[in-house]
Amino acid sequence: MDTAAQHTERDRPSRPSDPAEPDSAEPKDQEERSRSVFPGRRTKGPGKLAQAVPGGRITLTALSCLVFLFLLSRFVLQPFEIPSGSMEPGLHIGDRVLVNKVAYRFGSEPQRGDVVVFDGTGYFGGADYVKRVAGVGGDRVVCCDSQGRVEVNGRSVDETYLHPGDAPSQVPFDVVVPNGRLFLLGDHRSDSSDSRDHLGSPGGGMIPVTAVVGRADWIVWPFSRWTSLEPTDAYARVPAPSGGGAHG
Repeated sequence: MDTAAQHTERDRPSRPSDPAEPDSAEPKDQEERSRSVFPGRRTKGPGKLAQAVPGGRITLTALSCLVFLFLLSRFVLQPFEIPSGSMEPGLHIGDRVLVNKVAYRFGSEPQRGDVVVFDGTGYFGGADYVKRVAGVGGDRVVCCDSQGRVEVNGRSVDETYLHPGDAPSQVPFDVVVPNGRLFLLGDHRSDSSDSRDHLGSPGGGMIPVTAVVGRADWIVWPFSRWTSLEPTDAYARVPAPSGGGAHG
């Protein structure tokens, strides 16, 4: 299967001693002891407050940035690398995508047509995968209609994002997606192991919504492919499931 974020202190300038003022300078051994009291700090002279070296501030700033990036990746945006061609032509091998981890919080859920990254442990395998949502809870997903297209809730879907030359599916299926689950397909159908291949597995190839990491919203690497992943309108005319389940 496939799819599977120092500066060093400058030398202190030497200060020439003034033979005319022998008593004005602090004894060397006392000065060294003064330095040892505040390691990593320097003084401007007797009576002056010690000044922190810039390196300390830079280190704190760098640490703050690392903490910020960790929290950003943990809760908001996380980069993923595409390891296979199962989502071509939209996503290429080696693409880095940014996954929006707050897209499905605060009451929102994956919609038909969304490209999502999910944890396939126990369903597809022990790794993260990227696929497109073809059916949500309550949907009846069938392949194929008289023209060879996928049909959702009785409405045929024109999947313009499919890999050129691919049929919507060489494997016939007729499934009803349980509530709280997703039916997922790759865009490169002839090179994708997805929900069709796991119909007999635990969960029937349907991934729990809770296993979704987030929605893939941007390609950020390589720079030549930097773009946002626009939502598809292929499912716009699909009606709500007859049982009153989730909407797309």
